Amino acid sequence: VQLQASGGGLVQAGGSLRLSCAASGIRFRFNDVGWYRQAPGKQRELVASISTTGLIHYVDSVTGRFTISRDNAKNTVYLQMNSLKPEDTAVYYCNVISQGGMVRFLWGQGTLVTVSR
Repeated sequence: VQLQASGGGLVQAGGSLRLSCAASGIRFRFNDVGWYRQAPGKQRELVASISTTGLIHYVDSVTGRFTISRDNAKNTVYLQMNSLKPEDTAVYYCNVISQGGMVRFLWGQGTLVTVSR
């Protein structure tokens, strides 16, 4: 199984980015998927998740600004990030969420999002 996160970059505060998570070896439509991020010196946190039934959860700090979605035909999960803030700066990762909330696979390289003031 490979999970490839992409779409990161450098953006000014208030700007937008769309991250993509493409999978091979697993079908996202049959799994819960999450976007995580890890800022320098901080623990990795779950930012947004989408279940097989479409149930969506966001961490409070991104609610109203980020939108997670999935395209089953493309086997891809997206994270639309609007109104970005410097505190959103982090490496963003995607992973499949197993029952109990643990991630199923080893972390990939992630994609770096840098938000400047």
